[in-house]
Amino acid sequence: MVEDEVVLADAIAEGLRLQSLAVDVAYDGDAALQRLAVHSYDVLVLDRDLPVVHGDDVCRTVVSSDWPVRVLMLTASGELTDRVAGLSLGADDYLPKPFAFVELIARVRALGRRARPAAPPVLERAGLRLDTTRRQVYRDGHHVALSRKEFAVLEELLRADGAVVSSEQLLERAWDENTDPFTGVVRVTMLTLRRKLGAPPVIDTVTGAGYQIP
Repeated sequence: MVEDEVVLADAIAEGLRLQSLAVDVAYDGDAALQRLAVHSYDVLVLDRDLPVVHGDDVCRTVVSSDWPVRVLMLTASGELTDRVAGLSLGADDYLPKPFAFVELIARVRALGRRARPAAPPVLERAGLRLDTTRRQVYRDGHHVALSRKEFAVLEELLRADGAVVSSEQLLERAWDENTDPFTGVVRVTMLTLRRKLGAPPVIDTVTGAGYQIP
């Protein structure tokens, strides 16, 4: 999330986190480019009128690079000519302010599906059913109430379709950049997730590699 109005940026980021999305925030174009060079993001929500490095230049850099991130321009410049200009720069989508937050969430999720190999809205494996749209999880037909992080971790494991997912990958996808990788948050979240999913266990630990749902 790149927006120079700090209060707005933080509010949007927190709203997206409530949807079990991991969000990093930058308040100028230069800080955004520094993060993009280090982290592999699915979606970049980008204001156009940014200090230090203009949003248009950030977009140009993304398009000319091999970064897989999808760009959603979120800006007060909502005239038709502005939208055309933004899309012409290579942005994947354009949402003018003011906007309905439910629409922003829908657009971010749609772009996120395009950033990675397509996954169906409902993921099923080993008796588990995860509905990404309704944010609901079932095991053998019984509803399971999960926290945002537990939901995000389970979604990543189901998206892997039986492959092993490392702790580093889970940190990248389910937590933001301010999370200390040495706090054991993945291990603790995995413990509570397994407990809530019940017996018999469906998540295996692969020693030295990570976790999987075989």
